[in-house]
Amino acid sequence: MKEGSKYQPLLDFLCGTDQNEITLSFAEIETLIKDTLPNSAKNKRAWWSNRSKGALQASAWIEAGYRVENVDIDNQQVTFYKPPNNFQVQVKGDTVLWNGELIKALRLHMGLKQAEFAERLGVRQKTVSNWENSLYVIPRSTSKHLELVAETAGFRYEKEPESSE
Repeated sequence: MKEGSKYQPLLDFLCGTDQNEITLSFAEIETLIKDTLPNSAKNKRAWWSNRSKGALQASAWIEAGYRVENVDIDNQQVTFYKPPNNFQVQVKGDTVLWNGELIKALRLHMGLKQAEFAERLGVRQKTVSNWENSLYVIPRSTSKHLELVAETAGFRYEKEPESSE
């Protein structure tokens, strides 16, 4: 982040919290930065995109290890999500058992919205949403595909030894 950026206090705040997910109102962010957000922040979702080039505001949350997960323009709030650095995944045979948190982390690692991620996988956005909310189990064939997608994207995880139940 550029020295003296008005978004430095947001970076400091996010670095100082240990929450994986945090929702802030636009007013709370303005209080933190002691300045008003531009109009585009208040009415354009794109202002909150997780781009690492040319956007000082995005540098603040990306440097702190967060990504914007959701922007609610109507209620004037934004949710930041910090994916864990290291994932322990369960394995059955040679297949990773994907769960909602792991799928969400992979999607965020790739910098994709649910619809974009769904398109990459050849499924509906609703399917991705259901997986992320652990509404149903990911089929084995999809798990294999997710492993390949994760490998291509450079998404790292550690396989836990299989438990003998």
